[in-house]
Amino acid sequence: MPFIYTGSIRTDLALEAHEALYARDRQRVPGVDTRTRSTSNTNVTKVQITSADGARRLGKPPGTYITIESPKLRLGGHVIGDEVAQVLTEELSALARLPDKATILVIGLGNWNATPDALGPRVVDSLMVTRHLFEYAPQELQGGLRSVAALAPGVLGLTGIETEEIVRGVVQHIHPDLVIVVDALAARSLHRVGTTVQLADSGIHPGSGVGNKRLGLTEESLHTRVIAIGVPTVVHASTLAQDALEIFSETLVKHNVVSSKELESALPSEQQNELLQQLLPARWEDLFVTPKEIDALIADIGHIIAGGLNAALHPRISAGEGGHYLQ
Repeated sequence: MPFIYTGSIRTDLALEAHEALYARDRQRVPGVDTRTRSTSNTNVTKVQITSADGARRLGKPPGTYITIESPKLRLGGHVIGDEVAQVLTEELSALARLPDKATILVIGLGNWNATPDALGPRVVDSLMVTRHLFEYAPQELQGGLRSVAALAPGVLGLTGIETEEIVRGVVQHIHPDLVIVVDALAARSLHRVGTTVQLADSGIHPGSGVGNKRLGLTEESLHTRVIAIGVPTVVHASTLAQDALEIFSETLVKHNVVSSKELESALPSEQQNELLQQLLPARWEDLFVTPKEIDALIADIGHIIAGGLNAALHPRISAGEGGHYLQ
C-alpha cells in the first residue's frame, strides 16, 4: 500500500498537485485535463485547469500549466541542456503567440544572495535584452529581434518594496505586450528538483511554495498577459518523512510481512497523517531542503532557461543558437 498523505501538499507544480489527487481518489479530477508528449530526453505534460472546482481542488488558478521533465538534466552536458532549451522554446512560443513587433518584459524573481533562490537573477544575466536597440540603434540592427527588457527586482527583505509594486511601476511605464516571470519553485518530489521546468499562463505568487504570502504577478494585477517560468530548487522537510514512510510500507508488503489490505486496515489515511505530523517537529515547519550541488544546478539551468527564452523571443535566433551555454 503506498503511503498517501492527504494533508496539505507543499508544491508549486500543478502536475504534482494533480498526481497527488489522482493517487488518493483514483479517478479523473473534474475540470482538469492532461496531455503528455515525449522527446528523446524529456517528458512534456500539459495540465489545463478549466473550472473553478478543478482550481479549488488543485489549489491552483485556472489556466494552462506545462511541465518539462528531464531526469538527466542534473547530470549536466550540452546535449540534454540544448534539448530542454529547444522544448522550452517550442512550448513558450506556442503559449505566448507573440506578434513580430511585441515588447516583452522579463522579470527575474529571487534573492541573488541565496543560491536556491537565485534562478531569476541568473536568467536575467544571460538574457539578450534589446529594447534599447529599438530606441537608439539603426533600423538594420533590429531585424529578426523583438523589443525585450529585463529586470531583477530583488526581494522585499533587500529592497523594502513589494516585488509587485516594482513590476507594476515598470509595466505602467513601458507597456509590454507580455510579462515573463522567472522564479525558483518548491516541489513535492525530490527527483523533480533541478530536473523540471514549469510554464504557466496564470501568473505567479512569489514565495507561495515556501509559505511566504506576497502580492501576485498576474494579468489582473498588471493588466497585461503574464507567463511564469519556474524550476523547483527545494523540497519541504515533510517530503523526506513522507517518502521514508512510503518506502517502509512498500517494503513490508514486498517481503510479505503484512498484506496491503492489512496495512491499510491497521493504518488508515487519518492515522497516516497523524503519524507524519508526529514525525515532524513544529520547528520543521519552515525547513526546506536543497541539493548540495545547487550552485552548479542554478548556473546550468539559468543558462538553459535564458537560451530557451532568447530563441522564443527573437525570431533571428534559432533554438540551437539560443541553447544551453549562450552568454
